[in-house]
Amino acid sequence: MSEIDLKKLTVDVCGIARHCGDFLRQERKSFRREQVIEKQAHDYVSYVDKESEKQLVEALSALLPQAGFITEEGTAHYHDEAYCWVIDPLDGTTNFIHDNAPYCVSISLRAGKTLLIGVVYEVCRDECFYAWQGGGAWLNEQPIRVSDVRNPQDAFIICELPYNSEAYKHTALHLIHSLYGKVGGIRMNGSAAAAICYVAAGRFDAWAEAFIGRWDFSAAALLVMEAGGKVTNFYGSNDFVEGHHIIATNGHLHHLFADLLPQALPHGMSQPQ
Repeated sequence: MSEIDLKKLTVDVCGIARHCGDFLRQERKSFRREQVIEKQAHDYVSYVDKESEKQLVEALSALLPQAGFITEEGTAHYHDEAYCWVIDPLDGTTNFIHDNAPYCVSISLRAGKTLLIGVVYEVCRDECFYAWQGGGAWLNEQPIRVSDVRNPQDAFIICELPYNSEAYKHTALHLIHSLYGKVGGIRMNGSAAAAICYVAAGRFDAWAEAFIGRWDFSAAALLVMEAGGKVTNFYGSNDFVEGHHIIATNGHLHHLFADLLPQALPHGMSQPQ
């Protein structure tokens, strides 16, 4: 696809993401916690996730019929199509359940392992983050860039805690022990897509998380790269799109996580030889 095609397609995807976000916003007004199903310990899904995913699949199929899908709730599937949508209809479900910001609609388009388009609509702040390959990163029609923070003492970072607590506990404690009091601040926000976009926008300087799905990070990862930042897996490899452990930073502070994580990789995640 040419850049012009990607730009036009991105604009259309932004409209689809906003429409899905409107559905989430309306459903939140009457949402009840007893409508939630626990997929695994502390990992939840509701009819809202499933219905919004169906809406996305229908709209994106009409937009690009030749593309397959990788979806969190399994509404559609990717086979051997040249293009593939990777979607999360509600990233931050636990936040949504508790009426807590942020939560997002996340949509990316891939050709093989190449990210072409990334759109993340953060519902609570009515913010649409978007990027297409070679087109820069944008927020509500304004260009965004990663921060220029270089000193760890000034770094504002996210150390998210995934649901796989037993496998990740040692890593989490190691990161917090190593960084707490040595960086400017540590936060958790409950939505990988939003957190990575906030790195792209310069609100945070570095982020890392393991045991997440491709639908959680794909769109936002392209935003960080187009905003001048750096994205790798926990081993420092740029080949991260099929993985489940990601570091996203402004580039200057990538070492904050890249140096510490090999010392305490999550249980069962040994370093490749």
